[in-house]
Amino acid sequence: MSDWFIYTGQSAPHQRIDELPPPPNWRNFKGDDESPDGDTERRLGSAAFRLKPDEQTLQMVNAALYLRRPLLISGKPGAGKSSLAYAVAKELNLGPVLRWPITSRSTLRDGLYHYDPIARLGDENLRQLQRRSTDESGTGGDEGTVASVGQYIRLGPLGTALLPGARPRALLIDEIDKGDFDLPNDLLNIFEEGEYGIDELARLSSPAPVTVRTADRDATADISGGHVRCKAFPFVVLTSNDEREFPPAFLRRCLRLDLTDPKEEQVAAIVAAHLGPELAAEARSLIADFISRRSHTQLATDQLLNAVYIALSGSSRPPQQTLGGLIESILRGLSGVRND
Repeated sequence: MSDWFIYTGQSAPHQRIDELPPPPNWRNFKGDDESPDGDTERRLGSAAFRLKPDEQTLQMVNAALYLRRPLLISGKPGAGKSSLAYAVAKELNLGPVLRWPITSRSTLRDGLYHYDPIARLGDENLRQLQRRSTDESGTGGDEGTVASVGQYIRLGPLGTALLPGARPRALLIDEIDKGDFDLPNDLLNIFEEGEYGIDELARLSSPAPVTVRTADRDATADISGGHVRCKAFPFVVLTSNDEREFPPAFLRRCLRLDLTDPKEEQVAAIVAAHLGPELAAEARSLIADFISRRSHTQLATDQLLNAVYIALSGSSRPPQQTLGGLIESILRGLSGVRND
């Protein structure tokens, strides 16, 4: 049996999981010790070998920055749509990217904030029981309500991006075409006005600011009057896989950029950024094979990264007689049609 196998299919437990080599950098999550730039480095790779944007991309990114308009980026998987948000945030020191991954169940409210009334009701019932058990009297008044409601509100990525600040934040709304049909229209007013309300806070009679949690780790923000309005409009990147058409009113509020598949030299730069220039040079034949396959089936660049990592990196590699079949499986087309 190959030494490359960590899982052997035998019934006896063992500790060979400890023999796994370090993960590739795009799968290195680092746990709670991750630096603020950790997610950026994981997605972009080494700064020295990163893929440089073309002239059209530079023009549209700068236009979005000047006009304070969202940038809608279309292209196939692996074209670098999501990575662009991280590259801009890194260069312009905009802080960690706020990411909102869209699903078929995503609503505008999900992006703005989440309020948990069930937890609040449970905590209030517990407080009432504790008061009765200790013979305490009084309701605590409106100040107690103001102090407690913020504990049950957490701003979403979009809501956090619109907090007033001197510098814009970077917001990635990933795969907007997977969302509900009405989601693009629901975003229109937010993109146009740069503000939103929090009903649960607006109903409070006290003018005192309420502290709520944000989408940033361990961060809070003070909200006055249940209303949030940005000071610097965020740099918003929306990605689309061209799986649907968007309403004209939504498109009017966005700048649009279409990304094509990276060329062979650009793919080599991506491999170098993640795995180093030596492996990129060693992987030339794999890169050429990937480009050839991509001409007649849908493939993503991260599939190539996986193939190069398996085939060429690390001291423990699959046996040569089985490597070809393994690479074939890794580079299987995404369209559901087999490569052969």
